[in-house]
Amino acid sequence: MPLYRTYKQGDLMVGVWKVDETVEQLRSMFHQFSIYEEGFNRFTSEKRKQEWLAVRVLLKELLGEEKGIVYLPSGKPVLKDAKACISFSHTNGYVAVAVHPKAEVGVDIEQYGTRVQRVASRFVREDEKVSIASGDEVYGLLLHWSAKETMFKLMEEEAVDFIEHLHISPFQLQESGVFKAREYRSGKEQDFLIHYDTHPDYVLTYSCLE
Repeated sequence: MPLYRTYKQGDLMVGVWKVDETVEQLRSMFHQFSIYEEGFNRFTSEKRKQEWLAVRVLLKELLGEEKGIVYLPSGKPVLKDAKACISFSHTNGYVAVAVHPKAEVGVDIEQYGTRVQRVASRFVREDEKVSIASGDEVYGLLLHWSAKETMFKLMEEEAVDFIEHLHISPFQLQESGVFKAREYRSGKEQDFLIHYDTHPDYVLTYSCLE
């Protein structure tokens, strides 16, 4: 299907694509698929191929042209021509892409599910208050996890512990909004503004370092 949702905060653009297409349908959306051929051929799983292609289709939709992508040793994706900063994420049935012309960006999308309740002790600090919406703590927990994934992508630091090094400030959970967060890994104690959106299928978080 076409672009599912878009979000804009200043120069930061975020898109979400609901992946209903087959691998061949996604391939047909490119004019110059040759720039992706080598990376595409590394995958054997149809699901992985589908996600990989959907991310690049969405990036094309946001930028208006097809762009070559390379990966840093850390795994971070960057444009070959370095004309914008990018970040990717995917979950079951959806992909998300963030783009900014000059500032580093981070995006994360997580499927709605109750498993997060069983692993909350791995990423929720004792001094963090998880917001509960309509008696359901799942969205609050997922947003804590997703926000810390987004922060991790922005930090470019090794050995980040989600409990020891990342802190989410209390916030009142709504359908969408923004909350504050801070990291303690880099020595700078950098603050982040995390934008979020909730959906019956997923939660989305994104931020940039302007």
